[in-house]
Amino acid sequence: MALIKEVRGFRPEIGENTYLADNATIIGDVVIGRDCSIWFGAVLRGDVNSIRIGNRVNVQDGSVLHTLYQKSTIEIGDDVSIGHNVVIHGAKIESGALIGMGSVVLDDAVVGEGAIIAAGSVVLSKTQVEPGSIYAGVPAKFVKKVDPEQAKEMNQKIAKNYLMYSGWFKEEVAK
Repeated sequence: MALIKEVRGFRPEIGENTYLADNATIIGDVVIGRDCSIWFGAVLRGDVNSIRIGNRVNVQDGSVLHTLYQKSTIEIGDDVSIGHNVVIHGAKIESGALIGMGSVVLDDAVVGEGAIIAAGSVVLSKTQVEPGSIYAGVPAKFVKKVDPEQAKEMNQKIAKNYLMYSGWFKEEVAK
């Protein structure tokens, strides 16, 4: 069973039909929307400031979400995929974005709607990633624009797949 811990009077709020892996950790001022999945070893640490997650978001294995005390928050829109071993620290990720495996997104960065952060990239503090663009590298830089419909279709497909995968684990619990 996932560790859900109240801190400083804040108890995490978990949306309907959201899957939490057995060793996921959700702490403090965290609000998670509907149909999300928080995978094995993921840590959402809302002890020093708030974390707000939309609907149909998947936070994959080993990812860490945290903020700066009294300075930064995390806001994640709908249909966002956060790859394995990602660190998001006090950033805003708009709807339909994809954060590739092993990436780091730092305080006050904004990843625009439908944008893609390539695996292993580092998005520096205060970077503004344009909607519908691909950023890659260390530090992450603009690579190219993507077709908005193609990006939306791909990102929504990944989000739907993770909803399906989480269903497999819920079925195992029910047996």
